[in-house]
Amino acid sequence: MTEVSRLPGPVLDLWEWQYKGSCRDIDDTVFFHPEGERGAARRRRAEAAKAICAQCPVLQQCRDHSLRVREPYGVWGGLSEDERSAILAEQDRKGRRSVRAV
Repeated sequence: MTEVSRLPGPVLDLWEWQYKGSCRDIDDTVFFHPEGERGAARRRRAEAAKAICAQCPVLQQCRDHSLRVREPYGVWGGLSEDERSAILAEQDRKGRRSVRAV
């Protein structure tokens, strides 16, 4: 589940980037896998979503948002669920290392 406490408040300036997203008028099933989708079908769908993201003018804002709120599902900012999990795990490891060094 998305950590709602990490979401910024309902200020238009914080969310306006979403109106500029290349995904705005595309069926969300491209970005979110149906239940039970596995293997090659899932990879093909994710790659199609990433191709859309690659041309998006707000890719970085979307990516930053998805990592900040730990978005658990779908392709966001050109990153799959597994890719975001790996980035977050690495950030968590680095954070624990720097805390121990203090």
